Amino acid sequence: MATCEVCFRHCDLAEGQTGFCGARVCKGGTVLPSNYGLLTALALDPIEKKPLRRFRPGEMVLSVGSYGCNLRCPFCQNNSISWSEEALGIAPRRARQISPQQLCELAASCRDQGNMGVAFTYNEPLIGYEFVRDAARLVHEAGMVNVMVTNGTAELAVLEELADDIDAMNIDLKGFTDHYYREVLGGSRDMVLRFIERAVCVSHVELTTLIVPGENDAEEEMREMSRWIASLRDADGKLIGPEIPLHVSRFFPQFHMTDRPPTDVSQVYRLADIARENLQHVYTGNC
Repeated sequence: MATCEVCFRHCDLAEGQTGFCGARVCKGGTVLPSNYGLLTALALDPIEKKPLRRFRPGEMVLSVGSYGCNLRCPFCQNNSISWSEEALGIAPRRARQISPQQLCELAASCRDQGNMGVAFTYNEPLIGYEFVRDAARLVHEAGMVNVMVTNGTAELAVLEELADDIDAMNIDLKGFTDHYYREVLGGSRDMVLRFIERAVCVSHVELTTLIVPGENDAEEEMREMSRWIASLRDADGKLIGPEIPLHVSRFFPQFHMTDRPPTDVSQVYRLADIARENLQHVYTGNC
C-alpha cells in the first residue's frame, strides 16, 4: 500500500491499483505516473490560445497533452482524455510514447515555424508532473520556454518540483465557493488558492474562469474573487495582484452539462466589468 501525494485526495493504493486521476499507479510500493511520456495530443498553437495574453504575445508554442485528471468537471471539453472510461487507468489506444529528450528535439525542430517552447496542457499536467519536470528542464537547457495550463489542484511540493522551469501558467480558478468546487467539480478550492498564491511568486500567471449559468455567475462571487486576486503578492511581499490577468470565459453546453443554455454574452461582459473594479487586465473569451 502506498499513498499518492500529488493532490488533496491522497489516494491510498494497493499494488497495481490506479488512483482517482487514472494516471498514477502503485508499483513496487511506490506511486508512479502511468502516463509518463504518453502523448494523446500535439499541436503548434498561438500562445494566446492557452490563453496567455501577456506572455510573449504573437508567438507559437508546441502544445502537448497526455491523459487523466484529478477533477470531474461535467462540462469538460477534453473529456475523452481527461475522465472518460478509456482514460481512467488505461492508456488511450492513440497515445504516442515519447521521451523528454524527443519532445525537446521536436520543439526545437519547430523553431522555424515560430515555436518558442512547450506548453503542457489538454489534460491535467500536474498529475504527471515527473514528465513535465524532466522535459521542461531539457527545454530550458535548449534555450526555449515552458508553459503549463493547469487546474492548480496539487500540493505545493509538486509546484516546487517545477518552479525553476515553468515560465508561465494559466491556472483555472473555476469559481469562488467551496460548494462549487466540492459538489460540481469534485475538487478543493482551498488547494487551488494556495497553489495560486505560490505560483505567482515563481512564474508569470494568468487565471481563467469559465462562467457556468446557475453555478458561478453571481456578481458578488466575481467581486469577491477579483478582490482576492488583487490581494496577491510576490515572493518579496510586493503587491502584484491588480496586474494579474483574468480571462472570463463563456460556457457552452457539452459533455454531461447539456441541461442549460450558453452563458449570456451580456453576463460575461458584466462580470468582466465587475472584475475590472479590482484588476487591470481582464479579458473575455468565447464571446
